[in-house]
Amino acid sequence: GMYQKMLEIQSADARKSIIEIGLKLLNKNLVAGSWGNISMKIDKDSYAITPSGRPYDLLREDDIIIVNSDGTKLAGFGIPSSELLLHLAIYKKYPMFNAIIHTHSIYASACAAMHRQIHPLLEDTAQISGGSIKVARYALAGTKELANNAVEAMGTSNAVLLANHGAVSCGKSLDEALIVAEIVEKSAHVYCITASVGESFPLPTNDIKILRNFYTEHYSKRQGGDDK
Repeated sequence: GMYQKMLEIQSADARKSIIEIGLKLLNKNLVAGSWGNISMKIDKDSYAITPSGRPYDLLREDDIIIVNSDGTKLAGFGIPSSELLLHLAIYKKYPMFNAIIHTHSIYASACAAMHRQIHPLLEDTAQISGGSIKVARYALAGTKELANNAVEAMGTSNAVLLANHGAVSCGKSLDEALIVAEIVEKSAHVYCITASVGESFPLPTNDIKILRNFYTEHYSKRQGGDDK
Protein backbone atom coordinates (compact mmCIF):
# COMPACT_ATOMS: atom_id res chain seq x y z
CA GLY A 1 0.00 0.00 0.00
CA MET A 2 0.91 3.64 0.53
CA TYR A 3 3.50 2.92 3.25
CA GLN A 4 5.20 0.26 1.12
CA LYS A 5 5.42 2.68 -1.83
CA MET A 6 6.94 5.40 0.34
CA LEU A 7 9.43 2.96 1.81
CA GLU A 8 10.53 1.95 -1.70
CA ILE A 9 11.13 5.58 -2.70
CA GLN A 10 13.04 6.30 0.52
CA SER A 11 15.07 3.10 0.11
CA ALA A 12 16.03 4.08 -3.44
CA ASP A 13 17.17 7.51 -2.20
CA ALA A 14 19.17 5.95 0.65
CA ARG A 15 20.86 3.52 -1.74
CA LYS A 16 21.86 6.34 -4.13
CA SER A 17 23.22 8.43 -1.25
CA ILE A 18 25.26 5.54 0.17
CA ILE A 19 26.88 4.86 -3.21
CA GLU A 20 27.80 8.57 -3.57
CA ILE A 21 29.34 8.66 -0.09
CA GLY A 22 31.24 5.42 -0.80
CA LEU A 23 32.93 7.02 -3.81
CA LYS A 24 33.80 10.09 -1.71
CA LEU A 25 35.38 7.84 0.95
CA LEU A 26 37.57 6.27 -1.74
CA ASN A 27 38.53 9.65 -3.21
CA LYS A 28 39.43 11.03 0.21
CA ASN A 29 41.51 7.92 1.01
CA LEU A 30 39.40 7.12 4.06
CA VAL A 31 38.89 3.52 2.92
CA ALA A 32 40.54 1.10 0.48
CA GLY A 33 38.79 -1.50 -1.67
CA SER A 34 35.70 -2.84 0.06
CA TRP A 35 36.88 -2.13 3.63
CA GLY A 36 34.81 -0.05 5.99
CA ASN A 37 31.06 0.30 5.65
CA ILE A 38 28.24 2.82 5.45
CA SER A 39 24.67 2.79 6.70
CA MET A 40 21.71 5.14 6.77
CA LYS A 41 18.45 5.12 8.69
CA ILE A 42 15.41 5.05 6.39
CA ASP A 43 12.77 5.06 9.14
CA LYS A 44 12.55 3.77 12.68
CA ASP A 45 12.52 0.16 11.57
CA SER A 46 14.54 0.11 8.35
CA TYR A 47 18.13 0.82 7.49
CA ALA A 48 20.24 0.72 4.35
CA ILE A 49 23.77 -0.71 4.66
CA THR A 50 26.62 -1.58 2.32
CA PRO A 51 27.02 -5.26 1.43
CA SER A 52 29.90 -7.43 2.59
CA GLY A 53 32.99 -7.56 0.40
CA ARG A 54 32.01 -5.45 -2.63
CA PRO A 55 34.31 -2.61 -3.72
CA TYR A 56 32.71 0.86 -3.48
CA ASP A 57 33.41 1.74 -7.09
CA LEU A 58 31.46 -1.31 -8.31
CA LEU A 59 28.39 -0.89 -6.09
CA ARG A 60 25.01 -0.76 -7.80
CA GLU A 61 21.83 0.35 -6.09
CA ASP A 62 20.40 -3.14 -5.58
CA ASP A 63 23.68 -4.21 -3.93
CA ILE A 64 22.83 -1.97 -0.97
CA ILE A 65 21.05 -4.10 1.62
CA ILE A 66 17.89 -2.99 3.40
CA VAL A 67 17.42 -4.49 6.88
CA ASN A 68 15.03 -3.98 9.79
CA SER A 69 16.17 -3.12 13.32
CA ASP A 70 16.62 -6.83 14.15
CA GLY A 71 19.04 -7.13 11.24
CA THR A 72 16.66 -9.19 9.11
CA LYS A 73 17.31 -8.58 5.42
CA LEU A 74 14.36 -7.00 3.59
CA ALA A 75 15.96 -6.31 0.19
CA GLY A 76 19.20 -6.27 -1.79
CA PHE A 77 21.68 -8.76 -3.27
CA GLY A 78 24.38 -10.38 -1.20
CA ILE A 79 24.80 -10.21 2.55
CA PRO A 80 24.92 -7.09 4.71
CA SER A 81 28.22 -5.74 6.00
CA SER A 82 29.87 -7.86 8.69
CA GLU A 83 29.61 -4.81 10.99
CA LEU A 84 25.79 -4.79 10.87
CA LEU A 85 25.50 -5.45 14.64
CA LEU A 86 27.71 -2.45 15.36
CA HIS A 87 25.57 -0.13 13.21
CA LEU A 88 22.30 -1.39 14.73
CA ALA A 89 23.62 -1.03 18.29
CA ILE A 90 24.56 2.61 17.61
CA TYR A 91 21.17 3.44 16.07
CA LYS A 92 19.43 1.84 19.05
CA LYS A 93 21.40 3.80 21.65
CA TYR A 94 21.58 7.10 19.73
CA PRO A 95 18.23 7.88 18.07
CA MET A 96 19.55 11.27 16.92
CA PHE A 97 21.95 9.61 14.47
CA ASN A 98 20.69 8.85 10.97
CA ALA A 99 23.98 7.79 9.37
CA ILE A 100 27.13 5.86 10.29
CA ILE A 101 30.42 5.56 8.43
CA HIS A 102 33.05 3.05 9.51
CA THR A 103 36.49 3.88 8.06
CA HIS A 104 39.94 2.33 8.06
CA SER A 105 41.82 5.59 7.53
CA ILE A 106 45.57 5.43 8.22
CA TYR A 107 46.16 7.70 11.22
CA ALA A 108 42.89 6.81 12.97
CA SER A 109 43.85 3.14 12.50
CA ALA A 110 47.31 3.87 13.94
CA CYS A 111 45.75 5.41 17.06
CA ALA A 112 43.39 2.41 17.28
CA ALA A 113 46.38 0.05 17.03
CA MET A 114 48.12 1.91 19.88
CA HIS A 115 44.88 2.02 21.92
CA ARG A 116 45.44 5.78 22.11
CA GLN A 117 42.50 8.10 22.49
CA ILE A 118 42.76 11.26 20.39
CA HIS A 119 42.97 14.31 22.64
CA PRO A 120 41.06 17.47 21.72
CA LEU A 121 44.06 19.50 20.52
CA LEU A 122 42.01 21.21 17.80
CA GLU A 123 38.72 23.05 17.80
CA ASP A 124 37.13 20.74 15.23
CA THR A 125 38.03 17.68 17.34
CA ALA A 126 36.34 19.34 20.32
CA GLN A 127 33.29 20.12 18.18
CA ILE A 128 32.70 16.56 17.01
CA SER A 129 33.66 14.87 20.27
CA GLY A 130 33.29 17.24 23.21
CA GLY A 131 36.56 15.80 24.55
CA SER A 132 38.86 12.95 23.55
CA ILE A 133 37.80 10.50 20.87
CA LYS A 134 37.91 7.29 22.93
CA VAL A 135 39.01 3.79 22.00
CA ALA A 136 36.52 0.93 22.40
CA ARG A 137 37.91 -2.19 24.08
CA TYR A 138 39.14 -4.75 21.58
CA ALA A 139 36.74 -7.43 20.36
CA LEU A 140 36.66 -9.40 17.14
CA ALA A 141 35.09 -7.54 14.20
CA GLY A 142 31.43 -8.37 13.59
CA THR A 143 30.70 -9.51 17.15
CA LYS A 144 28.00 -8.34 19.55
CA GLU A 145 30.81 -7.70 22.03
CA LEU A 146 32.42 -5.18 19.67
CA ALA A 147 29.06 -3.47 19.17
CA ASN A 148 28.60 -3.16 22.96
CA ASN A 149 32.16 -1.93 23.51
CA ALA A 150 31.75 0.71 20.80
CA VAL A 151 28.55 2.28 22.17
CA GLU A 152 30.05 2.22 25.66
CA ALA A 153 33.20 4.09 24.57
CA MET A 154 31.45 6.56 22.28
CA GLY A 155 29.65 8.29 25.14
CA THR A 156 28.28 11.63 23.94
CA SER A 157 30.72 11.95 21.03
CA ASN A 158 30.01 11.63 17.29
CA ALA A 159 32.94 9.24 16.90
CA VAL A 160 34.80 6.35 18.47
CA LEU A 161 37.91 4.33 17.61
CA LEU A 162 37.73 0.52 17.48
CA ALA A 163 40.88 -1.00 19.01
CA ASN A 164 43.21 -2.56 16.39
CA HIS A 165 40.66 -1.86 13.69
CA GLY A 166 39.52 1.61 12.64
CA ALA A 167 37.07 4.41 13.35
CA VAL A 168 33.30 4.93 13.47
CA SER A 169 31.78 8.33 12.67
CA CYS A 170 28.12 9.22 13.12
CA GLY A 171 25.84 12.08 12.14
CA LYS A 172 22.33 13.32 11.54
CA SER A 173 23.01 12.82 7.83
CA LEU A 174 25.51 10.99 5.63
CA ASP A 175 27.14 14.33 4.82
CA GLU A 176 27.66 15.06 8.50
CA ALA A 177 29.02 11.54 9.15
CA LEU A 178 31.50 12.09 6.29
CA ILE A 179 32.67 15.41 7.78
CA VAL A 180 33.09 13.68 11.16
CA ALA A 181 35.14 10.89 9.49
CA GLU A 182 37.42 13.50 7.89
CA ILE A 183 37.87 15.35 11.19
CA VAL A 184 38.64 12.08 13.01
CA GLU A 185 41.39 11.30 10.50
CA LYS A 186 42.80 14.84 10.59
CA SER A 187 42.73 14.82 14.42
CA ALA A 188 44.51 11.46 14.51
CA HIS A 189 47.10 12.73 12.03
CA VAL A 190 47.81 15.85 14.09
CA TYR A 191 47.91 13.78 17.28
CA CYS A 192 50.49 11.39 15.76
CA ILE A 193 52.64 14.32 14.57
CA THR A 194 52.56 16.10 17.93
CA ALA A 195 53.20 12.87 19.85
CA SER A 196 56.34 12.24 17.79
CA VAL A 197 57.63 15.84 17.55
CA GLY A 198 56.99 17.51 20.87
CA GLU A 199 54.63 18.64 23.58
CA SER A 200 51.05 19.47 22.66
CA PHE A 201 48.49 21.46 24.64
CA PRO A 202 44.85 20.35 24.80
CA LEU A 203 42.15 23.01 24.62
CA PRO A 204 40.84 24.40 27.94
CA THR A 205 37.99 22.22 29.28
CA ASN A 206 35.49 25.05 29.33
CA ASP A 207 36.22 25.99 25.70
CA ILE A 208 35.76 22.34 24.69
CA LYS A 209 32.23 22.49 26.19
CA ILE A 210 31.45 25.76 24.38
CA LEU A 211 32.70 24.38 21.05
CA ARG A 212 30.76 21.13 21.46
CA ASN A 213 27.53 22.93 22.38
CA PHE A 214 27.88 25.30 19.45
CA TYR A 215 28.39 22.35 17.11
CA THR A 216 25.48 20.23 18.35
CA GLU A 217 23.01 23.13 18.47
CA HIS A 218 24.07 24.84 15.27
CA TYR A 219 24.49 21.66 13.29
CA SER A 220 21.22 20.06 14.33
CA LYS A 221 19.32 23.24 13.45
CA ARG A 222 21.03 23.43 10.08
CA GLN A 223 20.17 19.78 9.42
CA GLY A 224 16.56 20.62 10.23
CA GLY A 225 16.71 23.34 7.60
CA ASP A 226 15.94 26.32 9.85
CA ASP A 227 19.45 27.68 10.26
CA LYS A 228 21.19 28.57 7.04
